[in-house]
Amino acid sequence: MKILMVNKFYYIKGGSETYYFELKRLLESKGHTVIDFSMQDEKNFVSPYSNYFVENVDYNNKEGIFSRIKAAADIIYSFESKRKFERLVNEVKPDCIHLHIFQHQISPSILDVIKKYHIPTIYTAHDLKMLCLNYKMMHHGKLCEQCRGGKYFYCVLNKCVKDSYLKSCVNVVEGYVHRWRHSYDAINVIITPSLFYKKIFEKFGINCNRVIHIPNFIDFNKHEIEFSEDRENYYLYYGRLSKEKGIMTLIKAVENLNVQLKIAGTGPLEEDVRQYVADKKISNIMFLGFKTGKDLSNIVGNAKAIILPSEWYENGPYSAIEALQLGRPIIGADIGGIPELIDNNGYLFKSRNIDSLKDAILKLEKLDNEQYGVFKDNSLNLFERNYTNEKHYRLLKEAYRRAGIADL
Repeated sequence: MKILMVNKFYYIKGGSETYYFELKRLLESKGHTVIDFSMQDEKNFVSPYSNYFVENVDYNNKEGIFSRIKAAADIIYSFESKRKFERLVNEVKPDCIHLHIFQHQISPSILDVIKKYHIPTIYTAHDLKMLCLNYKMMHHGKLCEQCRGGKYFYCVLNKCVKDSYLKSCVNVVEGYVHRWRHSYDAINVIITPSLFYKKIFEKFGINCNRVIHIPNFIDFNKHEIEFSEDRENYYLYYGRLSKEKGIMTLIKAVENLNVQLKIAGTGPLEEDVRQYVADKKISNIMFLGFKTGKDLSNIVGNAKAIILPSEWYENGPYSAIEALQLGRPIIGADIGGIPELIDNNGYLFKSRNIDSLKDAILKLEKLDNEQYGVFKDNSLNLFERNYTNEKHYRLLKEAYRRAGIADL
């Protein structure tokens, strides 16, 4: 089968790209042909279809009023994307299309091509962009569902997109244009990596028969962990250092506890977080910077537990799944899809609540060796039940069947 997969980035930028390339390998291992459609970038992996990729779009580029106007127009409807996508469709004649993150840099214009040729289409909802114009259902640090029912004007009133009236207006126009044109009707089946996201889509009016929950997965063999001298003597946060991830809540919870915390990652709050730790002379927090590959696996595999302090509607974070695969307990906020990752293998705490997070850490500290061993075993068991490639492929076949594809 020929499967045309779409994602706006063709390099590992985050969890959605990790999933994209894991899924590509999985489908190809089953004998399918995967055709790529993405955006040109010097960081891209090699693809035989790169000539079809859309030109690079950098929304942080402030040079030139005309280039900014064009970029804004392309968010709403990119004729370049539509033209190149249709040319690729006519060239390869895919049996189906699997969309990932395509809004903005590619835009929903490609959905018109899907409608025109009546191609069965699956969409993995890595975020909430289809329902919320800033994709997070959060603005200025507060959770928000005001756009429910297509009330996108709230995006402008709240300056939801980068605290800008202008950028919010562009996204509002995008939202209304594609709502009025029923662009997203081109999608037959929506896959949500968390059960929580499935419920959110249904809450926002998407027919439940159109939405299927399939957890993310890890398709590679786990690294053999090289034990460190401080094995299981530190807690670990790894991922993006940003407000919605709850990094400041975590630091304030840990700063007066007799535990060690390591932080691996970068992000917009990195400078502020490092400055806070330096100013308060906090000695039990260590910044590791960006880590990947075997180095990251060793750091995760030696941690006492992974902490997920998110303050937004987290989906199915790969950081947690990797932790499960390596048998690490999890301390997680009770928000979004995080509770689905904890089943007698760690503790939940109240999101945004410093004292609740402290209590969860102290509860884990009090476990004896036998109880702690049970948590580690339960993490491994949870991974084997829900997050393997073979389990994913079985569920994926059902999603494709529901989209009208019988022979995945």
